Amino acid sequence: MKAVFFDRDGIVNEDFAYVYEPEEFIFMEGIFDLLKFCKEKGFLLLLTTNQSGIGRGYYTLEDFKEVTRYMQDELKKRLGFGFDSIYFCPHDPKEDCLCRKPKPGMIEKAKKDYDLELDKCFIIGDKITDMQAGEAGGVKNKILLKKGNEKASGIENVHIVFSLKQALDVMNNLLGEENELH
Repeated sequence: MKAVFFDRDGIVNEDFAYVYEPEEFIFMEGIFDLLKFCKEKGFLLLLTTNQSGIGRGYYTLEDFKEVTRYMQDELKKRLGFGFDSIYFCPHDPKEDCLCRKPKPGMIEKAKKDYDLELDKCFIIGDKITDMQAGEAGGVKNKILLKKGNEKASGIENVHIVFSLKQALDVMNNLLGEENELH
């Protein structure tokens, strides 16, 4: 199977730092078209998100579950589907867990859950840690939505974009090239 791993804050929704209430959850421009494109191309839609606000005590696991239900319900209303699975790391960074990006724990769990062919998968994120997790987890194609001066040196197959529309275009081009090879 093939999948697209999506970071949440900064990709699915606007990143206002520690978004945990439905009122604060504002979908990013272009996310609906991107999700629809991925679904039409046969990708599983997987969310991989660091949620250290839980471990830091800024909000509760129940708060996270509530905003996640809101996100999924809104996606289903607008698109007819939501994410196939949601993986999250609730730990404080000081805990040095295996699931917090840039470590690949969430990707490895998804690989086992879905028997993924990582050379056919994509990861889309807005932080270098997303790209590092993809690299460490074996995800071939990485798309970095650039908002600052992030550099992706040392990471293979990184495509820098400045909008989710450009991310869709990159995926479309890469998938077209793949079809030409076969």
